[in-house]
Amino acid sequence: MEIIPAIDIIDGKCVRLTEGDYSRKTIYNENPLEVACMFLDNGIKRLHLVDLDGAKAGKIINYKTLEEIASKTELIIDFGGGIKTEKDMEIVFNSGAQFATIGSLAVKDPELFYNWLKKYGADKILLGADVKDEKIAINGWLENTELNIFDFVKKNMKEGVTNIFCTDISKDGKMEGPAIELYKNLLASCPGLQLIASGGVSSYNDLLELKKINCSGVIIGKAIYEGKISLDQINSLNS
Repeated sequence: MEIIPAIDIIDGKCVRLTEGDYSRKTIYNENPLEVACMFLDNGIKRLHLVDLDGAKAGKIINYKTLEEIASKTELIIDFGGGIKTEKDMEIVFNSGAQFATIGSLAVKDPELFYNWLKKYGADKILLGADVKDEKIAINGWLENTELNIFDFVKKNMKEGVTNIFCTDISKDGKMEGPAIELYKNLLASCPGLQLIASGGVSSYNDLLELKKINCSGVIIGKAIYEGKISLDQINSLNS
């Protein structure tokens, strides 16, 4: 299981939201590059970078931050938030990301998303499934849909998607534990799924539980910034 630290960006700063609420924002560092370098210096190899401004606006905004981190570190980066057009995809890869994270577009324009799967390859795309009460939420979690998470995952796996990260919005940023039952049910009902858990991780034991149910990875943010999980603990699972 791979542990992937997250840097969420608003106004060029490293932040975290609680339950996806933009009004409940904590700024952890004015300079995301400093945070990325700290991760790299402590043995981390991969980074989940989210343009929250872009997710809200429906277009990439903070690509310069991606460019800076990619050019000044050796981190493997997946970047998401506001990817809507072919030009956005070009910006993401030209700015140094190894993976494009797609969420809302896969719901609103699945045919375009499937075309990107064929063009870029499923190994270059990470599908984000943001969930509240087992229903998909889009546009930076600001818009709820009636799309069931299990149907959504199965449909996209049929089109070739293999890597999916799932965030339970009700857990995110609250550090009350991840959505273990949801992930267990997803893995049981979707054989072959490479599932990256996201949201709610608050302790080393949470990581052990997610490893036990065979998640392929975990995205973790606030628990690192609040000192609840150390980078040494993360490296012990990554190694």
